[in-house]
Amino acid sequence: MHWIAYDPIYVHALPEGHRFPMLKYDLIPQQLLYEGTIHSENIFSPQPCEEQVILQTHSPEYLYKLTHQTLSASEQRHIGFPQSDQLTKRELVITQGTIDCCALALQQGIALNVAGGTHHAFSDHGEGFCLLNDFAVAANYLLNKNLAQQILIIDLDVHQGNGTAKIFSNESRVFTFSMHGEHNYPFRKEKSDCDIGLKDNTDDETYLALLTQTVTRLLDTTKPDFAFFLSGTDVLGTDKFGKLKMSLQGCQKRDEIVFSLLKQKNIPCAVAMGGGYSADIKVIVEAHCNTFRIAKSIYELS
Repeated sequence: MHWIAYDPIYVHALPEGHRFPMLKYDLIPQQLLYEGTIHSENIFSPQPCEEQVILQTHSPEYLYKLTHQTLSASEQRHIGFPQSDQLTKRELVITQGTIDCCALALQQGIALNVAGGTHHAFSDHGEGFCLLNDFAVAANYLLNKNLAQQILIIDLDVHQGNGTAKIFSNESRVFTFSMHGEHNYPFRKEKSDCDIGLKDNTDDETYLALLTQTVTRLLDTTKPDFAFFLSGTDVLGTDKFGKLKMSLQGCQKRDEIVFSLLKQKNIPCAVAMGGGYSADIKVIVEAHCNTFRIAKSIYELS
């Protein structure tokens, strides 16, 4: 059973100074394979997303700049990476990986992308290390193909999904929910359909109670037939940029809550890993691997 999209060029496409936190994209599947949570047949490598699919979300001018390497110096600084052909290909592969996860989730309930969650990308520009918005592209793909009628995006990265919020600000068929650090990046936030800004040092108990209450309510009121879940591990107290105080156990419980509530209502879910910047790479990998372990347990995947 295939339930992971793995992008093998992810780390190597990045400038050297950015590679340490991105090592997780190699280490997560290695750890899951080693412990037997997954097997080689569970892994697939997507092809680059086709331009006409990207253009359902991103502007032609912006896509041209990405594919022809004509971003200005200012635009590159805003993104945080210097432009390159390989970096653009990486983003196209990641985006297609999330689309492929949607197809698999419709078949078996859930599918997880080891990369993805590039929620700071807007339709006409990138920022915050995000070039293309994979959730937005995949959601528009589902809507345009009539594979979903009402979509819920659950964004639990510690940073607000500002690009996603802006892209869907006038789209009633996509409900955007972001629970994030109130005093964290981006410092100018967009308006999601539901925003919960958390105070610095928010702990497990407070976080999980808010999450359970909110997701339960949103599932009842929005009645989605498909969900996206951005499971960032930068909510951990060990994260260098997170400002929250969640434990590994709390982060694992967060995923369990989301998956259990979606499973109870038989709502297919595509998952992306999002951010995670703890100083110890082992903590990052363990937290992300927990997402896969919980998904396998709740959805009884083999």
